Amino acid sequence: MFSPLRPIYPVAGIRAIENKLIPSARPPLMERAGRAAAEDAVRLIMDRPGPILVACGPGNNGGDGFVMARQLAQAGREVIVAFCATADRLPAEAAKAHADYVAAGGTLVSDLPAAPANGWALVVDALFGIGLVRRIEGRYASWINTLNAQPVPRMALDVPSGLNADSGEPLGATFCATHTTTFIALKPGLLTNDGPDYCGEISVQRIDIDAEAWLPASGHAIAPSLFRGLLRPRPRNTHKGIYGDAGILGGNTGMVGAALLAGRAALWLGTGRVYVGLLDEHGPAVDLVRPELMLRHAGGLPERLSALAVGPGLGTQAASEGLLAAALERDIPLVLDADALNLIGADAGLSAALGARQAPSVLTPHPAEAARMLACDTASVQRDRLRAALEIARRYQALVVLKGCGSIIATADGRWFINGTGHPGMASAGMGDVLTGLTVGLLAQGWPPESALIAAVHLHGAAADRLAREGIGPVGLTASETIDAARGIFNGWLIEAQRPPRNAAPRTPR
Repeated sequence: MFSPLRPIYPVAGIRAIENKLIPSARPPLMERAGRAAAEDAVRLIMDRPGPILVACGPGNNGGDGFVMARQLAQAGREVIVAFCATADRLPAEAAKAHADYVAAGGTLVSDLPAAPANGWALVVDALFGIGLVRRIEGRYASWINTLNAQPVPRMALDVPSGLNADSGEPLGATFCATHTTTFIALKPGLLTNDGPDYCGEISVQRIDIDAEAWLPASGHAIAPSLFRGLLRPRPRNTHKGIYGDAGILGGNTGMVGAALLAGRAALWLGTGRVYVGLLDEHGPAVDLVRPELMLRHAGGLPERLSALAVGPGLGTQAASEGLLAAALERDIPLVLDADALNLIGADAGLSAALGARQAPSVLTPHPAEAARMLACDTASVQRDRLRAALEIARRYQALVVLKGCGSIIATADGRWFINGTGHPGMASAGMGDVLTGLTVGLLAQGWPPESALIAAVHLHGAAADRLAREGIGPVGLTASETIDAARGIFNGWLIEAQRPPRNAAPRTPR
């Protein structure tokens, strides 16, 4: 659970590391990568008979494929390599890998062969690596379409060909892998946008390189180890005042449920008191499902709050705008979601007020809300989700989570994190409101803003994952169901965090 953090590098970072190591690396990096890929392939198809097809491209990714093919053939597997480029135009290291494969008696064909009667044991994409920034067309596009149609394990080397390794955007024909072996470290495009749909199961082969020793990473994959130090048991001598007062402001006509969901999530994550301010003049006086919530009119939230969330069901009327403007002036941590973000994106005064805040601000946009805040379209945000998240964080001097597949958390100083929990069943009404409640609940309890947001995002997805394992979803999962699951997982984290690490020395009794 509390495994070491995994760094993520964009292509430029990986290239910088490679350039430092290639001149002196022994064995060469390509040899290491091909060998590691072969080891992954052996584990993957240990019980699958039949030949292996490796499609090699005209660059270093093809070189990785040649090394892999040679290693597999030397291990006794039948291997066929499809290669339609010119060997003497390969980069030097890839040309050597090609020559070594041929010298070892390897089989080469210039076009994809028909599948054998019993099918391939494995097909491998070694066509184009992490540097691809153009659409794949022509023969290679045809090859990719044929490989994708094979009903067998499909393995990509480093990144599925056709997928932008930085953004996760598919560039025309794109290999759809069941397994991806990536080298040195994770890349953002494997984890966000369309990346997870094309990568399948990801194996990171470090090939004997400690990436962060050569270049510190600005991005990391989210894991509970990021906030383990905050997972402390509560003292027995305690009271609710210690655990903060959270406020939720929203719940306009027809949208009261959004504010209640956020309030319930904050309450079930252990916040001492939760106040929900509703704009709907005819809203309920009590939440009959969770009567512990203290419901108020929107203007009646207490002055003394530990943290405030604005946006769930807020609406965009003049009254909503006025309440948001007043909230931005409060010297407490704010979580801004939904219509709070839409109002800020449409009003220069609110935008300036947000950017000028001294207290912490946490923004939780989905791609359409992010586009409004950046004055662009949603497609532009999705084409480069990492850039969009970092720009919002910089522009508004805030913490940002750009929600979606592979939610990205960005800080104002340029650091970023990608979350891997969650599933498509979370694309349903109210999920964002629950995330807002989890975040404001941790803020109210005194968690540092960055840790609160990271933990809330990871917890939210983990709750949905647990429910799916229990048969509750992914299809048909509701937002309210994730609240109870989140509470259970969070308490499990608290227990696990108190266990000594597995490699820790045993305690000596006094």
